[in-house]
Amino acid sequence: MSLELDVQYAIQMEALPALDQFRAWAEMAVGNQAGVELVIRVVDTDEGAELNHRYRGKQGPTNVLSFPFEVPPGVDSTMLGDLVICAPVVMQEAEEQGKPPLDHWAHMVVHGVLHLQGYDHQSDEQTEAMEGLETNIMKKLGYADPYTDDD
Repeated sequence: MSLELDVQYAIQMEALPALDQFRAWAEMAVGNQAGVELVIRVVDTDEGAELNHRYRGKQGPTNVLSFPFEVPPGVDSTMLGDLVICAPVVMQEAEEQGKPPLDHWAHMVVHGVLHLQGYDHQSDEQTEAMEGLETNIMKKLGYADPYTDDD
């Protein structure tokens, strides 16, 4: 598996995942696709909110935004797309959900990469398929089911 990964840290914050962690999570989510290119940008709440408003018309930051690359006709590209992950939102969600932060980071990368590959959760059927795949990938990575509340 060869994943060309660019991680952009646009925020300075303690306990951010390292490049090798992002790579392991993304590679597992990409699966058997060879030679895929991916950008992950880790942002603060201001940039996260601005992008969420500009591209989704929603107020405030969200945990992860996925921007699939649309290959122009006649262009040969292995670019999968870009993920924008809002670090403060991910950390806050992990705390609220009682999850270890790295578990939630891994889930956000897996979730985002699946979106880049065309998976979605707009219908019950899509949600069931995507969450099942996320759960399997997370288990392969050694993490708990992200959709199970173990309280």
